[in-house]
Amino acid sequence: MNYMDLDTPSLIIDKDVMMDNIEFIQDYANKKNVALRPHTKTHKMPYLAKLQIEAGAKGIAVAKVGEAETMAENGIDDIFIANEIVGVQKLNRIKKLAETIDISFGIDSIYQLEEIEEVFSDTDKKAEVLVEIEVGEERSGIIEEEDFISLLKYIKECKNIHLKGIFSHDGNSYGANNMEELREIFIGSQRRTLRFAEIAKDLGFKLEVISIGSTPSIMHTLDILDGITEIRPGTYILMDASQGNAIGTYERCAATVLTTVISKPTSERVITDVGAKGITAQTRTKGICATKGLGYIKGYEDVYIHDVYDEHAIIYNEKFRNEINIGDKVEIIPNHICPVCNLYDRAYLVSKGEVVKEVAISCRGKLR
Repeated sequence: MNYMDLDTPSLIIDKDVMMDNIEFIQDYANKKNVALRPHTKTHKMPYLAKLQIEAGAKGIAVAKVGEAETMAENGIDDIFIANEIVGVQKLNRIKKLAETIDISFGIDSIYQLEEIEEVFSDTDKKAEVLVEIEVGEERSGIIEEEDFISLLKYIKECKNIHLKGIFSHDGNSYGANNMEELREIFIGSQRRTLRFAEIAKDLGFKLEVISIGSTPSIMHTLDILDGITEIRPGTYILMDASQGNAIGTYERCAATVLTTVISKPTSERVITDVGAKGITAQTRTKGICATKGLGYIKGYEDVYIHDVYDEHAIIYNEKFRNEINIGDKVEIIPNHICPVCNLYDRAYLVSKGEVVKEVAISCRGKLR
């Protein structure tokens, strides 16, 4: 089937572009002598995760316990939940996973350690944890060295917890204004992460993993400092409009949303059949990842989604309006592919215009 014959809206993935992205970053990791652990919250598809592992990835990262469970059910046995886990229910599910796979997860507080110590008290297998270090994103993670030291001292007294390593995420790199600032953010985040690794070493811990990464920094193949053992980019496999803007081309954007023109009510307005429920209403407003509108119309110069309703995309462009007809199908490169994947039950892998595989988005909605 030619992919243009699919009903709309549909999530399309150019297999050839995707595979090139997989190989590109795997080659980068190999050259830098670090493990690659792709963050699969981007695509939520075990089939794609297996392609990444087959290409050389050490394992995968996920954001939620539910994603880890689904990936494990599909045969993936080395998973890191790159997020703070709070709550006895979730910890019991992780304990269950630990019976059959290598599973680790994030922490940044003694509160979590207290819960973990209690939940894992009735098993011989220790909980494998990594401490998150805040490196400028202003999200979760340890900020003060004194708090980190207190956390490590508490871990030393725990019988059921093993400190596997530390991790960080330079998400502030998305807002870098230029390459020089991007490099400063990436190198600075590594130095800060390595500083905390040194503190752990001074306190007698032998860290197996020092994990970093975000797609904007990694896609520019920036230097990785000695001591870093692992990188965790996610969006690189599919890319999106914001990441395309960061590298100056949309040629690596493998994912699009196929949509049908359903109305041309004025001389410049065009309506298509996908809205916020199919492409989100996200944008990025600053830095190298800044986007125009709410999605870019592939193959048309400077044509963007102006606005969205739940089920409608609104485009204002007279030239575009005169070039297309009601019933025509166009492709949207989303601003942010990660939440878009979570909106679809399946994606269609396409090669040279033909659908070659329908892929279940099995981790869709696994938010717990």
